[in-house]
Amino acid sequence: MNAKQIDTALEKFKRILEEQLARVEDMKSQGDFTDYGALDKLRIGVCPGDGIGPTITKAAKTVLEYILKDKIDEGRVEFIDIEGLTLENRIAHGKAIPDDVLAELKSCHVILKGPTTTPQKGSGLPNIESANVAMRRELDLFANIRPVRVPEQGIDWCIFRENTEGAYAVGSKGFDFTEDIAVDFTITTKQGSTRIAEIAYDYARKNGKTRVSLVTKANVIKTTDGNFLEDCHKVAERYPEITTDEWYADIMTAKLVDEKRRRDFQILLLPNLYGDIISDEAAEFQGGVGTAGCANIGKKYAMFEAIHGSAPRMVNEGRAKYADPCSMLRAAVMLLSHIGYQDRADKLARALDICTLEEKKLVITGRDTGATSEEFAAYCLDTLGKLG
Repeated sequence: MNAKQIDTALEKFKRILEEQLARVEDMKSQGDFTDYGALDKLRIGVCPGDGIGPTITKAAKTVLEYILKDKIDEGRVEFIDIEGLTLENRIAHGKAIPDDVLAELKSCHVILKGPTTTPQKGSGLPNIESANVAMRRELDLFANIRPVRVPEQGIDWCIFRENTEGAYAVGSKGFDFTEDIAVDFTITTKQGSTRIAEIAYDYARKNGKTRVSLVTKANVIKTTDGNFLEDCHKVAERYPEITTDEWYADIMTAKLVDEKRRRDFQILLLPNLYGDIISDEAAEFQGGVGTAGCANIGKKYAMFEAIHGSAPRMVNEGRAKYADPCSMLRAAVMLLSHIGYQDRADKLARALDICTLEEKKLVITGRDTGATSEEFAAYCLDTLGKLG
């Protein structure tokens, strides 16, 4: 074994630890959440992304502009179009988020973001970090919230995924130690685990939920997952009226398909990687990842998006215009709720239920056998108009 290889690896590990120590100090010094009601003007950034992103983001923006028209006319709300988060532009700048795009994002209070493409190893493309991971880190969007509802099956889940730590925190900083050994890292902090637990339990209390399920692999990943559990239980002690139980991630994936047991779940609280996987599984019960939106919440910023990727295959096959916009429209519901327009969020949610579960006058198939994204957005607008 070459001593120089070991020294190089130790230096890389040292830099990661130094970055995380600085991050912990930042978390300790953070203030309160943004009070949107106190703003003279709320700036909503619209970032189309790439792949099918521009198609479905346009549909959601159209609907949001309709719902918020009076606030736009009053000068209380402004939509800001932010280009430049395409894969081509990110590769050209050699960054997950080019500096000028990041500055535009930080000039907004909340962001509606379309899917973005992340090159994988072996694709022949540069090793650019995920734009999602970078945005969550740069804007410190620590809580990923993904609701899933299928009333006729008794499913009403809200998944709280820690968004800035775990294997994703330094996912681009792994390395090949030798030609035989590859190394990646996972990060858990007391501050990171505590704050995602606080927002999950607070949501449970405010919404009358009685159960929070902690999902880890602490039987195998003993240190990081074990610390996550310990910190969550400390928060749970402040909410004695709420039952807390524990599940291993692999068993949870099985229990979600158990028709009897899955009705019992209400709030799922998970570290980053498990939250990503299990929330995608959960979305399948609702109709697939194309139907599910999510919120990414921090104290200063918030970002709302689909939970799925950019679907390059649909673009390559000329089917982008048939992409299902429901994921972005569900994200728009969460955006409206977050900025204080709960009545308008409820109205949009009701319209989507009518369009997708009740009337079904238009059906999205992802192909020319169904409606286009633009046609579905028009159907949604018509339904909103009928609701008054």
